[in-house]
Amino acid sequence: MAAKFPSRSEMSSTGDVLLEGGSFFEAPRWHGGRWWVSDFFRHAVISFDPDGRNVREEVVVEAQPSGLGWAPDGSLLVVSMLDHLLLRRAMGSDRIDVIADLGEIAGGPCNDMVVDSVGRAWIGNFGFDHFNDGEFSTACLARVDPDGSVSVAAEELAFPNGMAVADDGGTLLVGETFASRITAFRIAGDGRLVDRRVWAELPGVFPDGCSLDSAGRLWVADATGKCCLLIEEGGNIVDRVATPSGLHVFACMLGGPAGTTLLMCCAPDSDSHKRARASEAMLVITEVEVPRAGLP
Repeated sequence: MAAKFPSRSEMSSTGDVLLEGGSFFEAPRWHGGRWWVSDFFRHAVISFDPDGRNVREEVVVEAQPSGLGWAPDGSLLVVSMLDHLLLRRAMGSDRIDVIADLGEIAGGPCNDMVVDSVGRAWIGNFGFDHFNDGEFSTACLARVDPDGSVSVAAEELAFPNGMAVADDGGTLLVGETFASRITAFRIAGDGRLVDRRVWAELPGVFPDGCSLDSAGRLWVADATGKCCLLIEEGGNIVDRVATPSGLHVFACMLGGPAGTTLLMCCAPDSDSHKRARASEAMLVITEVEVPRAGLP
């Protein structure tokens, strides 16, 4: 299914609208001098230049693409949401291989992912059928090792969503959307997640996608608050960036040539039935002072 995206728009009151016409953008990444993003209902992973030009369809994922990452050998990893698969496109190849099936772990659609420097992928899932108003249930976090083996990394998470790994590779941060908190784990040498703790309590905030900066703070998309928040460990909010036209923001990422461009994935709502029929999602950028850090 080919994806067609309009070119860059004019400046908005809260930043540049970089790209319009998507269905529902998620999992923004900065890699290889380009932005990358999944578009759920166009079933496409796309990439484009820092100025929003030269849009390229990278992968088609009929069961909806979500989390993105790269293995140490440069292979692109993509979460296929509805069939609970992790896909790989080897560097320099158009072939797509299934490297892991998360069906026995995922209690709902799979969503975001972070891949660490040794190639371990942590992948969240909804825990229940959120798209169709299913009854809430907590979820497990999956770990997929470079050999494709799948294990449960953590349990009893309230909609594990955006994730980040610190620069030293020793800490994993997970946004628990329906618990309004960021949870931290220490990554043991064998990849186990240990020493679970609350990194930030965020009453009234529904944390979604996130991105670390070099001061150890976390930019977090507030899925209901129509803004991105810059949060210090402990929960202090030190900055806030609003979205244009009151749109909701569901993911964010620091990137760009200097690492100081904050890209926000915006849409009117997250209703899958509405978004699948519309082309109202947009990508918005603004400049911040402190550059990116960690992964993704």
